[in-house]
Amino acid sequence: MVYAVAMVAAYLVGSIPFGFLVGKMRGVDVRTVGSRNIGATNVFRTVGRKWGLLAFACDFLKGFVPTLLARLYVSGCDDASLMAHLPLAVGVMCVVGHMFTCFMGFRGGKGIATGFGMLVALVPLLVLAAFALFIVVVRVFHYISLGSICAAAFLLATVWIPCEALSNPQGYHNLPQCIMIAFVAVFAIWKHRSNISRLMSGTENRFYWSRPKP
Repeated sequence: MVYAVAMVAAYLVGSIPFGFLVGKMRGVDVRTVGSRNIGATNVFRTVGRKWGLLAFACDFLKGFVPTLLARLYVSGCDDASLMAHLPLAVGVMCVVGHMFTCFMGFRGGKGIATGFGMLVALVPLLVLAAFALFIVVVRVFHYISLGSICAAAFLLATVWIPCEALSNPQGYHNLPQCIMIAFVAVFAIWKHRSNISRLMSGTENRFYWSRPKP
């Protein structure tokens, strides 16, 4: 029963379309401009920098907070092994809610910010390394999509490394967590398939923190 209630609640939290709501606050329907995606990147491009950062923070928190709360709940259980996979299940449902939000006709964002929040709560050191790679790729090539794809590919490859400090902070063998993180990484890459096509054709939108010099 705890699993069912927690997963439904996590899906509903993940389904909150913060990017769309932030855009509406500024009089912009992000579904009709830019990439027509409700994610933070499209908000950043079409509404403004600070509003894009706000959307990213909200999407991040809706993956991080529920997953962290689930971990804290499990740590307080008398028999934590019975609830060992609850944080993972909660985090995944947050990402699923973002990607397929029930409030927007089951069409949502790519799940990068929400998935990032979930993974920070689950495997912080591994995610820190992936985030560093993301920053380097975006800084060098100016493509957020490419940075996201590279970070997801990094997680896909490294989550299997048998290092307790990286992938097993709970102190027990958690193969389902490794499998699910790998699945989330693959799904994130798949959700970027249109970006991959634009990258290959040279038509993908570049990202700059400040206006590039002519």
